[in-house]
Amino acid sequence: MTRIGLISDTHGFLDERVFEHFKDCDEVWHAGDFGEEVIDKLKGIKSIKAVYGNIDDQKIRSEFPEQLVFDCEDVKVMMRHIGGSPPKYNQETRKELAIHKPQLFISGHSHILKVIYDDKIGCLHINPGAAGKQGWHKVRTIIRFAIDGKEIRNCEVIELGKR
Repeated sequence: MTRIGLISDTHGFLDERVFEHFKDCDEVWHAGDFGEEVIDKLKGIKSIKAVYGNIDDQKIRSEFPEQLVFDCEDVKVMMRHIGGSPPKYNQETRKELAIHKPQLFISGHSHILKVIYDDKIGCLHINPGAAGKQGWHKVRTIIRFAIDGKEIRNCEVIELGKR
């Protein structure tokens, strides 16, 4: 079983409580819009998989791709910062979902926490909301979950407090 801490849209702010919430996670996944210094702090605690977001500078863009497609145990995962959500994916994401056929699609950008199963394509979509203080969201959120073989389980939404 692989335990994952999922975070997005930190915009340069990383709440210290994230380290406590992710202490038992095997990996941290960041769905973009790191902002300065966040990546270095996260790298210090866990193995990280990430994509860059629209606010990220060239340093982050040179280290992380726009899109990641990988297997976590027996689950194919696709991660992009800007993707939309079921059934309103943006055009590029719709094309990439058709090509890669993931069982799990991770995105950020909207600052809207969503966990939605898309029956049409057989894919779970997760957007952890925003963990940073910039944006229009009211509450900062992160997600923990586990992948056990082909199963995605134990999804927990964690509220970090008001923006």
